[in-house]
Order: sequence, then C-alpha cells, then structure tokens
Amino acid sequence: MTTSHDIDVTLDARRDKRDEAEARRARDIVALLDDRADLRGVYAMADMVDDAVRWTA
Repeated sequence: MTTSHDIDVTLDARRDKRDEAEARRARDIVALLDDRADLRGVYAMADMVDDAVRWTA
C-alpha cells in the first residue's frame, strides 16, 4: 500500500533530479556559448538562459 509519505518522497526525488538536470543544461549552454561566440543569436532560448545565468552569478 502506498502512503502519502511515500508519494511525497518520490515527488521530492523527482523534483531534485529535475532541478539537477536543469542546472546541468544551463551550465552546458553557458559553456558552449563561451566557447563558440558565433552561436549567439542562433537560438533565442539559449541566449536567454545564458543571460539569466550571467545575471545571477
């Protein structure tokens, strides 16, 4: 039988995993755009992530 505590633990684990993946993607986008300045402006979402990370640094 699944309890609400088990569900909470599972949801927390999934949330943590998602947050880690999101941070890893943002880090990779920033590194890519640092290495390849010619890619700026190619994909607006990547530019937005790069700018957002730089503002929070």
